[in-house]
Parts: sequence; structure tokens; C-alpha cells
Amino acid sequence: MAMRRWAARLAVAIMALQAGSAASGTTSGAATERDKAFALSQQAIGRQIGDYQFRDTSGRQVWLSDFRGRPLVVNFIYTSCADVCPATTANLAAAADEAWRALGTGSFQVVTVGFDTRFDTPEAMRLFAGRRALGHPDWRFLSGELPSVLALADDLGFSFYSSPKGFDHIAQTTILDRDGVVYAQVYGESFPLPQLVEPLKNLVFGRQHDLTTVSGIVDRVKLFCTVYDPATGRYRFDYSWFIEIVVGFIALAPVAWVLRRLWRERKKA
Repeated sequence: MAMRRWAARLAVAIMALQAGSAASGTTSGAATERDKAFALSQQAIGRQIGDYQFRDTSGRQVWLSDFRGRPLVVNFIYTSCADVCPATTANLAAAADEAWRALGTGSFQVVTVGFDTRFDTPEAMRLFAGRRALGHPDWRFLSGELPSVLALADDLGFSFYSSPKGFDHIAQTTILDRDGVVYAQVYGESFPLPQLVEPLKNLVFGRQHDLTTVSGIVDRVKLFCTVYDPATGRYRFDYSWFIEIVVGFIALAPVAWVLRRLWRERKKA
């Protein structure tokens, strides 16, 4: 399975280079490349990622298993990128801030991985984050050796290759569940806020809970009552669903009481 995925990634790179070198058929070649990259990305959904070693901006060793236990958002950048990577990261930052506000601080984590292993050192990643004032405690910027970067990219279905301007790559943000399984992919430099928040909401509030406990009931209520308001572009807690349930319960309570009384009287008879 792993060998087939590596072969597929290599095919994407070869086709992309061929498309770039051919004067005719450039448009069709680029379209084919995008289709292949998208297919590889979609194939990653449901895949358990491996446990690979990286370093954070302080140079400390980090393993991907360190992030288990909470949903994890992963994106790739290269620090010398002048346009796409900074724009993608800025948009992800805005979306993540809103998600933390709506779902709760500490509800999920974000990891940004530098894939240009020659230059994306811990210091380079620190500067990249610092220039953009990205200092959230649950957002880590990681550097890695080539084998770790390639293995993680392969697991997540992330395609990239060298080009005259640096690197060409799919604009992809990946959402993992608390066990390190790929749950959803989000595409584009910018994306509608619900594309990130809705999968995270399902992972944070939709997990299996004992509905006999207060925390379990609260999470189920939050799952349905935390809604996106397109007028403001933000998430809010909508009490209407909860109120409808309470009103329905109040309306049905007398009926239940009557039925219970009739059942008891019939049982006595």
C-alpha cells in the first residue's frame, strides 16, 4: 500500500514537470496534475498517520503522537514562499481563532510543517510565525528531516514538487481526529469558515458520550446549538434548538402523565 502511494506521488511530480516543460498542452497538463493531486488528497481520508519525529521552534524533539487526544489541524508551508504560504497561513489563523472562540480554547491543536527541509529550520519557522504574530499556545511550527516530511506528506495526501519559482503544491489543510486519523481535507488559500469549523465541531462535540452525565448532555447540546451566522461571518450559540426541545418536553409531559395513569389503572383492573 505504501509503495503504491509513493508511486502515485512520483507520478504526480513527473506529470507536473512534463506539463511545465511543454509549450503546448500546458493547460491540460496542469489540469491533469490538479486532478491527480486532488485524488491523492481524498484517498488519505480515513488513513491513520504514522508517528514521525520533528523539531519545534526551540529545537526540541517532537513526535506526532504528542498531539494525540485532541483533534489536530495540519498544514504545510515553505518559509521562502512569498505569496501562497503566507496567505494560506493568515487565513488559517483567522479561521482557527474563530474556531477556538466557538468551540473552546484548547479544544483542538494546529501544526504547521515546513517541507523545504534545506531551509525550513526551527529558527526559520520561528521567524515565519513571529512575523505573522502567530503565538497561540496550541499552534506549533515544526521542522523535520526529509524522511519524516515525505512520510507525513504521503500519509496526508499532500503533493508538492520543485519548480523554477520554488515549489508548487496543493493548497491543503488537513483535519485529524484525536487518534491521528485523517477526518477531512480543506482546500484553497482561503476557504469559507464552516469548512474548517464544522468538521472540528463534529470531532469536539460529536464524540460518543454517556448522555446520563452532565458533560455528555452539554456537549450534545453544543453540537447542535453552535451555528454559523453568515450575516456576521462568525459562530454563535443558538438557543432556539434547545428551547424547542424544552417546550416539546413540557408539551408532552402531561400526555405522558395521563398515559402512565391510564396504564396503572388498567393494570389494577
